[in-house]
Amino acid sequence: MEDDGAKKEVMVTSMKAEYIEHSIEVTHFATSDMEAQGLGMPGLDDAADVPTEMTVSVEEQNPNDGRLEVMELKHSIDKKKKRIRAYSQKFRKEWIQMGEFQGWLSEGSAPDRAYCTVCSKELLAGKSELLKHANGKKHKKRLEEGHINMTVPTDLSSVLDGTAIPHVLQIVDLRSDTVTQPSREMKEAMFDAPVGDDVFSEDPTVKALEEKVARMLEKEAALFVPSGTMANLICVLTHCWGRGSEVIVGDQSHLHLWAQGGIAQVGSVHHRSIRNLPDGTFSLQDLRSLVRGDDPHWPVTTLVCVENTHNMMGGKALPLQWVDDLGTLCNELNLPLHMDGARLINASVALGTSPARLVQWCDSVSLCLNKGLGAPMGSLVVGTKEFITRALRVRKVLGGGLHQAGMFAAAGIYALDHIAPRLSLDHTNARAIAQSVSEVHSSAITVDLKGVQTNVVLLHCDNIRVNAKKLCQRLASVTDAESEEMGEQIVVMMLPITETTVRLMMHCDVKKDDIKAVIKKLKYIIQEYDNMMYLEYK
Repeated sequence: MEDDGAKKEVMVTSMKAEYIEHSIEVTHFATSDMEAQGLGMPGLDDAADVPTEMTVSVEEQNPNDGRLEVMELKHSIDKKKKRIRAYSQKFRKEWIQMGEFQGWLSEGSAPDRAYCTVCSKELLAGKSELLKHANGKKHKKRLEEGHINMTVPTDLSSVLDGTAIPHVLQIVDLRSDTVTQPSREMKEAMFDAPVGDDVFSEDPTVKALEEKVARMLEKEAALFVPSGTMANLICVLTHCWGRGSEVIVGDQSHLHLWAQGGIAQVGSVHHRSIRNLPDGTFSLQDLRSLVRGDDPHWPVTTLVCVENTHNMMGGKALPLQWVDDLGTLCNELNLPLHMDGARLINASVALGTSPARLVQWCDSVSLCLNKGLGAPMGSLVVGTKEFITRALRVRKVLGGGLHQAGMFAAAGIYALDHIAPRLSLDHTNARAIAQSVSEVHSSAITVDLKGVQTNVVLLHCDNIRVNAKKLCQRLASVTDAESEEMGEQIVVMMLPITETTVRLMMHCDVKKDDIKAVIKKLKYIIQEYDNMMYLEYK
């Protein structure tokens, strides 16, 4: 440390500084203490050994002859006067363990930012700012409402410690039935599968899968494609071969909401939506009224699409009688009917009938192998031989032709033979979870128990104490109080599909112990939000 009377040299060029009369800019301080202070630039009001006198070199242009003149200015700094900070402090991980910050402080989106998990607010990473926030009335109120020691991970990596070892006892992923891992037996089937070039129609395992699915649905032919999104797009484009076509789809259907508008974006096909009813159906009278007449101002109604089971309506299976009535109406109107059967086997199990019976009125069907069936990829387009011949051309232009695809087809065959017969267990597990939520009789988080028919459960949030996103974040976090009270640490991953609705899906990787853990976690969290209501209105 230098003597108090010593001077430190500071080099300053062209930047505005309010404490100097001239318009100059501070670009460099010739001091050696910056790193020790942990600052990007020194703070003029915080550093204990800030220079008390500055020598400033200023270049000015002479207005008469244009020459640059250099003059030196000396300026004394009053340390007591409040200065504008010229630094930004980096976030320090050790702050998280400090008593004032423990349980609510985490890293922000940038090195100089922090994040309050209680207030869901990003803060400047200065210790004084964080202390000021910690003493704020709103922050303290939220802590009193039961948010103490809550850590909300933004992704799965945040539930890992520094060595990337999970510090939770159990992680249950229910975001979708597509998160499954191929079993050892499925991998062995894939490894042993004979393959060929499917683009030349020479892959024997792909052919075996296509024939198997065509027989199962009692249709003439099938075509293996990479994904369900592509399968539905191929079906629509194959039906809507001419320009100016229009498709009627449910307003809550996957094809309408979650396919990026592909039928319009890629196929130039106009879509017209019809309101889905709570059971996934729509009014047949409304359908009749939406069919276009012969007018050159309008597109041509070309296709009707349905979804079975209906994802956004909670995995409901379309009533068989309604499907029969729809098929009769489409025949009368001379309109082909396409079924998005991503989870068709689930509908078959729920209704206690064969998949073929569900699609007997359909001119085309898409069937996913990785939704609930555990295969790593693949879907099938099913229809007449003429339809599949045309669909093959569409698959090619969309880049869906695979070469040695037999290994993936083998996974599909295994899934249909070994996993499809156990889908009823997924339905039972879904109902068990829904039943446990219903028994709590909460007003914050509710479930329509009668609406749980297959492997999907929808949790409804009141949007006052909690919304869908916050519920999912809370389920994916573990508090200190929770860990102590429950005697274990459980992370449950679910998916917010609307502002007030959370979806969870059962799948073949969910075990009996997972169901118990999910029920235990849900009951704890629901009670937590119900208690919050009591604190607010007590």
